[in-house]
Amino acid sequence: MDFSVILGDALRGAISSDAAAYALMAIGLNIHFGYTGLLNFGQVGFMLVGAYGVAITVTTFGGSLWLGVVVGVACAVVLALALGIPTLRLRADYLAITTIAAGEILRYVYRSGYTEPLTGGVFGLQGFADEFYAINPLPPGRYGIGRVVFSERGLWILLVGWGLVVLATLVVYLLMQSPWGRVIRSIRENEDVARSLGKNVFGYKMQSLVLGGVLGALGGMVFVISTQSAHPDGYNPVVTFNLYALLVLGGAGTVFGPVLGSVIFWFLSVFLDSFLRQAIELGFVPATILAPAEVGAVRFALVGLGLMLLMAYRPAGILGDRRELALDVR
Repeated sequence: MDFSVILGDALRGAISSDAAAYALMAIGLNIHFGYTGLLNFGQVGFMLVGAYGVAITVTTFGGSLWLGVVVGVACAVVLALALGIPTLRLRADYLAITTIAAGEILRYVYRSGYTEPLTGGVFGLQGFADEFYAINPLPPGRYGIGRVVFSERGLWILLVGWGLVVLATLVVYLLMQSPWGRVIRSIRENEDVARSLGKNVFGYKMQSLVLGGVLGALGGMVFVISTQSAHPDGYNPVVTFNLYALLVLGGAGTVFGPVLGSVIFWFLSVFLDSFLRQAIELGFVPATILAPAEVGAVRFALVGLGLMLLMAYRPAGILGDRRELALDVR
């Protein structure tokens, strides 16, 4: 086996624009789950409305990409309000049920024949990010070291994606050091105590849900701009579960946990994918046991097994504190 190729693929995956998009979405989920204790199982819904906010604005209505970004953020705010107003005064599990259902409802609405003139239906929308790549300051060429090489377009979206991750991480750090952040964490620990001290628990929860949802939408925008394709079936509950996996891996309730978790998650995923495909190609794994088309499922099964071991031996994650996982869900 050529491990230089495998490691090169894994390193590219670890710092790719997809990893940056997942890190952004996980930072938003960390605000919900790690800091506020909100069981949001529909973060992919915020990703969907952000992605399609850009795609529909440009492709369907012929608007500017930057207007699409504003539309995507506005859609995320509206979705957070629609989910939060009827549920945030109830027990935490009601939010979990509502969000996972909302994510699936949105996916089916966006892929339906009724909305096809607007969303492209099951075929989705393509080719809407030309305006973004038109302002690329990098000259044509290949950039990188060794096998970790990107085109000028790939490096441009990578730089913008990770720039947003750095900015989001800084904002979260400053917020959590502020009085607002201390109230948010007190709500996670025991919202009755926060309420007894005169804090508007519902208002703070709503602010948390909106902020995390906007970051999820920005992650969705980075994801679709990198591929220039928005397809509804790519926004299924598995995406949210992967976000929880990398969040727990890095450490929930920590500033850098989502970023570290995303990098490691994508490194392991791409490493296993490349390793298994080479093993099949070289005959180390017979095609009767594992076909190339099955590599994706086996890869995620192995990542899931690793997550189970992590939860057994390091439940707080790499950077986390066990106390950060103790939620008041009354």
